[in-house]
Amino acid sequence: MIYDIIVIGGGPAGLTAAVYARRAGKSVLILEKAALGGQITWSPKVENFPSIESISGTDLGDRMASQAMAQGADVEIEEVTGIEDCGDFRRVNCEFGAGYEGRAVILATGAKPRMLGVEREEELVGAGVGYCAVCDGAFFKGMPVAVSGGGNSALQDAMLLSETSSRVYLIHRRDSFRGEEALVRALREKDNVEFVLNAAITRLLGEDELTGIVVRQNGEEREIKVDGLFVAIGHEPDNGAFASHLELNEQGYAASNESCVTKTPWLFVAGDCRAKKVRQLTTAVADGAVAALAACSWLDK
Repeated sequence: MIYDIIVIGGGPAGLTAAVYARRAGKSVLILEKAALGGQITWSPKVENFPSIESISGTDLGDRMASQAMAQGADVEIEEVTGIEDCGDFRRVNCEFGAGYEGRAVILATGAKPRMLGVEREEELVGAGVGYCAVCDGAFFKGMPVAVSGGGNSALQDAMLLSETSSRVYLIHRRDSFRGEEALVRALREKDNVEFVLNAAITRLLGEDELTGIVVRQNGEEREIKVDGLFVAIGHEPDNGAFASHLELNEQGYAASNESCVTKTPWLFVAGDCRAKKVRQLTTAVADGAVAALAACSWLDK
């Protein structure tokens, strides 16, 4: 079978793209290498999605996936390794030899946060460890938290958290920050922000939930009690397998216009894998709709 559209990635952007494409009468296949729902399933609560006051990330991901499948989208759990342009259609190749054919492709592979690489980090994701202070910072109102990182993202996260958390420990492995000096100065003026420089997080404390961290600073270990840790050391897009069909920036994000169109006529991008400034649940969903409509328009020509 040759599908009208193959969507690579089953997060909010990919699932929304599938819904819009099916409503336009196109046949759709979603290829997802892990679990449907994407990174939003890491969030214990989502309270910034319009019309839903509060929902777990897992439940929201399940709802999105159920809606796409109810609309008639097919789903396969496969890791994509590349795309071949076969003229009138594209062949999407997968890790264990499977191949699927489609006329247009929407790339919605997301961008995963860089992890610290310390023991039990993945285990405590959603139980004190997070990667999006904008998404989850409000859950730590009145509590001590830590931010790991030295760029603008870490500085902005610390500034945001300082408005609601009792104390913010900003941990950076160097003695100076890479981010804007104006942000550093503003943070220095905050009574509840402490810079922990020349330091690296070596251990996470707590059984079922994070209760603290251990940092090695200037050769000595220090234990800091916190209820939340936000890791802000960058993201990694997963676009390498498609580089021959895309223009990628220095960070590996895919170039596109605001219609999610790339340099390759049949290839569209949506969500966090796309080069843009804001990466939130709502912008991923918006991209999914835009990319699907652009793909449908190209197919109808």
